[in-house]
Amino acid sequence: MKALTTFRPSRRALSICAMAAGLTFALSSCAGSAGSGGGGGGGGDAGSGFEYGASQEDVNAAIEGLDPITITFQPSAASQNSVMAPAGTVFKELVEERSNGQIEVEIVWGQAIAGYAEVHDALADGRIDVAYTLPVYQPTEFPAVNDLGTAMAGLPASPFQGELVANAVGKEIAWANENVLTQYEEKGLVPLTPLAASGGNYTVCADPVESADDWKGLQVRIASTAQSAQVQHLGGSPVSMEYTETFEALQRGTVDCTLGQLVPSAEAGIFEVAPHLGYTTEASFSRSPGAYLAGSSFPDMPLAYQQIIFDSNALASSGGMKAVIDGNAAAVQQAKDNGGEVNPFADDIQQEIMAYSETLTEDAIGNGQIGEDISTVIQEAEEKWTQEFEALGYTDEGETKDFNDWYDTETDYMDYARTSYEKGADMEHRPS
Repeated sequence: MKALTTFRPSRRALSICAMAAGLTFALSSCAGSAGSGGGGGGGGDAGSGFEYGASQEDVNAAIEGLDPITITFQPSAASQNSVMAPAGTVFKELVEERSNGQIEVEIVWGQAIAGYAEVHDALADGRIDVAYTLPVYQPTEFPAVNDLGTAMAGLPASPFQGELVANAVGKEIAWANENVLTQYEEKGLVPLTPLAASGGNYTVCADPVESADDWKGLQVRIASTAQSAQVQHLGGSPVSMEYTETFEALQRGTVDCTLGQLVPSAEAGIFEVAPHLGYTTEASFSRSPGAYLAGSSFPDMPLAYQQIIFDSNALASSGGMKAVIDGNAAAVQQAKDNGGEVNPFADDIQQEIMAYSETLTEDAIGNGQIGEDISTVIQEAEEKWTQEFEALGYTDEGETKDFNDWYDTETDYMDYARTSYEKGADMEHRPS
């Protein structure tokens, strides 16, 4: 086997704790292109792999005799105690269970190796093996992902079903976009999830923002170029800053609001200084897409190891969605606990957001990175995944303003993860 230089040999784990039933790899066999896709096959010395849905005995046979390894994984969460932690811990559990302990996952919390501005370089040079990244922070380097995030603003917003649908749609349209895949490949990156829609975007403000007049001159922290344009269109002044600076900026009045996902706002205690939460219902602000990427070590791994990591990343979206949606419920609760208002934007503001989102999508199409039919593609994908998830029981049971009351924090998302993997485009790109 080819010597692996970008990750460390590992002692074999002494034991692997049994996983909860919802996280088991006792998967039903899936027809289709399992084992027939591209996306990171390890070359002639990659060894044999296994079919998706294979028994654990078959997987053990495929990896027997392979050297144990340790991979470094940098998720999005600040610590293992974060509401966002399941996005990392579930991946670790799945990989180590499926590999019979031959792959050890070392989680590095809080972007301790490389911040979002540097993480792609760290993946390419081998400091990190797998990471959650934010390509949207580098729109000139990853313009296709950025433009897809802009086009996704037409998706209906909700803190539960809407999040599941948006993330399934995002993966599907990104896998189908050759520009997205090429831009990763050119930088030595291997997409595991080429576009993670993550959570929807909400305004979190020091004072209520109820009318169009309230937007005039509003200083709003934003995360993408499309969001900047949307805020300006509504009469506000966009401010770009690292998220770690947001709490202090709101506390001092340097900015009036932050526009972004609710999970980091809940984790950072933003609602202590900005308790008022605003949201859309029919359309949304443009997404700020993330991605789960592997680095330069991945193509040199044995094929079976690649497949274990790829499958585990897909199924670990159960933890990712739990982090996002539990975080949404926690944010609504924190807003109320701090005396804030939780209300949808006025109808005229929502209509303005929707109309301008269509304009931004047309502009994005003009960049040549996404197809001219992207709006139709997204709408058809939305209908497909809405039906799939409703059949699994993932339905909204109330309004966003009452999400903390009607959401069940015991909801399990493994059925979501398995269905979006087996019936999505991921399987076509499974290493083979």
